[in-house]
Parts: sequence; structure tokens; C-alpha cells
Amino acid sequence: MQLFRFIKSDFNKYKKYGANPFVILFFTQGFWAIVQYRFANAIHKNVKWKFFRFLLLAFAVLWQKWIEILTGISIPYSVQIGHSFYIGHFGGIIINSNVIIGDNCNISQGVTIGVSGLNENRGTPTVGNNVYIGANAVLAGKIVIGNNVLIGACSMVKDSFPDNSVVLGVPAVLISQKGSEGYI
Repeated sequence: MQLFRFIKSDFNKYKKYGANPFVILFFTQGFWAIVQYRFANAIHKNVKWKFFRFLLLAFAVLWQKWIEILTGISIPYSVQIGHSFYIGHFGGIIINSNVIIGDNCNISQGVTIGVSGLNENRGTPTVGNNVYIGANAVLAGKIVIGNNVLIGACSMVKDSFPDNSVVLGVPAVLISQKGSEGYI
């Protein structure tokens, strides 16, 4: 089942960074939020009977709110997140329900990925594969972040950036084309 493959890939990502399985399962708030999201997203995508879907999603939303209170991490069930997702530190993480995040991405504490813009420019970010998002960064608007991008801490990203970019600042500007290698 795809749900358990996703959870296993997330778990293995945490192990890659040196955490032991006991600590990951019982003391890692970012992993708790990811597991809750994975279950809720699986219900959202796979349960076709409306009545059962409604009941299960009601439970999933209550579980999500409990996780939000405990961890300060909000990941709605309709977000699209690829495999091997990693939340480095818990707290203050908000992801809009229409965001798309690729495979093998890392985010840090205080990150907001949300809606912004007016009229045809209104929308949410699409984040590529192997992207590192530093602490307290904000990604807002109808933008596309390429693959292998590193977004520095406290950056305000309101424009699209191509593959292998390193961006930093308020507003974020291109610093180099070295990408996220070594950070993921």
C-alpha cells in the first residue's frame, strides 16, 4: 500500500539524520505531523464512498487539530507531498491546503508556504524535488520553485526560481547556482 511506503520513506529520512527509531516514533513532533498527514491524505485520495469518507475525514481533521496544538505544525490533508519529507524542528509551520511539494524535501521550523497575489496571480507555491527550506522562510503566491533549490533562513520568496538555485533575503534573490546538495 502506498501509504505505508510513504511513511517508511519519511521514517528512513529521519533515520538518515541519526535519530534512533524509538526517538523518531515517540519524541519527534515533525514525524507525528507527517504520519497524521499521510493517513488523512490517503483517506482523502482513496476512500470513494462519500459517507465513510466524510466520517474518516472528520476523524482525521480532529487528529490534525490535536497535532497542530501539540506541535504547532499545520499540514492539511489536501496538500500534495512527495516521499521522504522531513521536518527538521517543530513549531510554527503552516502549509496551505493547495500547496504541492515534491520528493525528498526538508523544511525547518517557522516555515510558511501559503497563498498570495491578486486576480490571475493569486495562488500557492509548487515546490520541486530535493528542496531545502530554511527556518522562518515564507513562500507565498503562485510561484514555482525548481528542483535542488536551497532557500535560506528568514527568506521571503515571492518569485519563481529555477533548478539548482540558492536564494536568500527579503525579498529572496538568487545567490548562486550550487543548489541544495549537502543540505538534503
